[in-house]
Amino acid sequence: MPVTRRDYYEILGVQKGASVDDIKRAYRALALKHHPDRVPATQKASAEEKFKEISEAYAVLSDSEKRRVYDQFGHAGFDQRYSTEDIFRNADFSSIFSDLGIGGSIFEDLFGGFGFGSPRGQRTARGADLLAEMTLSFEEAAHGVTKTLRVPRHEVCEECRGEGGTRATCSTCQGAGQIRQAAGFMVIARTCQRCEGQGSVVKKACGACRGAGRVAVERSIQVKVPAGIESGTRLRLAGEGEGGPGGRGHLYVVVTVRPHEVFHRDGPDLLIEYPVTMAQAALGAEVEVPTMNGRLAVKVPQGTQSGTVLRVRGKGLPDLTGRGTGDLLVRIQVETPTRLSGSQKRLLQAFDQAAGDEAHPTRRSFLSRLKDLLR
Repeated sequence: MPVTRRDYYEILGVQKGASVDDIKRAYRALALKHHPDRVPATQKASAEEKFKEISEAYAVLSDSEKRRVYDQFGHAGFDQRYSTEDIFRNADFSSIFSDLGIGGSIFEDLFGGFGFGSPRGQRTARGADLLAEMTLSFEEAAHGVTKTLRVPRHEVCEECRGEGGTRATCSTCQGAGQIRQAAGFMVIARTCQRCEGQGSVVKKACGACRGAGRVAVERSIQVKVPAGIESGTRLRLAGEGEGGPGGRGHLYVVVTVRPHEVFHRDGPDLLIEYPVTMAQAALGAEVEVPTMNGRLAVKVPQGTQSGTVLRVRGKGLPDLTGRGTGDLLVRIQVETPTRLSGSQKRLLQAFDQAAGDEAHPTRRSFLSRLKDLLR
């Protein structure tokens, strides 16, 4: 898991729109202040934790792609795409302190498992995660569906098994993957530029991948979408990302659900606005309402007021948390007649006079309270 959950910009003390140079300067100042080799022995443990935190923030914000994902999705979405190993992979730390003799040894000690100090670290890393988008109709999301995605990705070359061809030990680092230099009481370890930390170089390139070790392909991937999925949900397909020497990354599919013409949803519950006439609301009626699985008769009680919600149990959507099925909520909207004929107006006037306040208890109560208030 990543070291910190605090905001990366806050950790480095920079604005969200800060340039890469500003981020480097901020990191350099903080790293020098909290460098474990530059504090008293009693403070070394806390300094190491602080150093890890600011280094994680710098590794993300100094990489344009990682920074873009973090800015868009925050920690929650970022962590789904990048592991701790991914965060620190290829991050440039040593060049920031090259003029001070501070470099590789501290990163090897603190982050040795993530490619800073382990020879051939890049050869054992798994492939990068991929992000794809999928749009579903409301019905597909309600019932569940299996979709086919065409995903372009890189896979390990089968011809050379990811080696890139015939390899030979790097003559610059003698297979170590690093170049070590003494600088006073410290040892600076830098990734070998010739072999890029792999410890070996391609002597004769593979004809299929031309020495890259990977080939670009496009695969058809079946995505099983569970019933009741909501818009914005991210599905994780393990092992369907980019190929790498240490295995495949993952594929994350972000689902967007198109709105429905009639239904609205609130979690697993479905809501429908249903108009009824004044007569139906006053006398009671049985109306036919749609569900996701056909039509259903619902009784409107006598005297139903506009805005009343009738709940039909178990006629909503499957609950992804495993708590059964949601409900269908029928919100009654009593429609006032418009464009009445002369005879219709006379009938309504006659009804209003005959009914009086006795047929309208809510109105009668309100007028009574209003009368007391205005005394």
